[in-house]
Amino acid sequence: MPIIKSAKKALRQSIKRKVHNVRKTKKLKNLLKEVKFLVSENKIEQAKKLLPQVYKVLDKAAKTGLIKKNTASRKKSKITKLISKSR
Repeated sequence: MPIIKSAKKALRQSIKRKVHNVRKTKKLKNLLKEVKFLVSENKIEQAKKLLPQVYKVLDKAAKTGLIKKNTASRKKSKITKLISKSR
């Protein structure tokens, strides 16, 4: 455990950030899983409705540094391709 005051504060901050990051990554993964599940069930229209939400979460994750910009771009491309291919 930290002894110095600034180290204690840094620990508190890192714990808060970890909780925030875990929450965001879970939301992102759940959205991606849901879209993939809808596509596998041939519910393309519902998957299309979720697409803007997926884009928003991916863009915010990339903006805040949770994932890299190219990773977000790759995931968006893959999901879009999956939906358009399954028509």
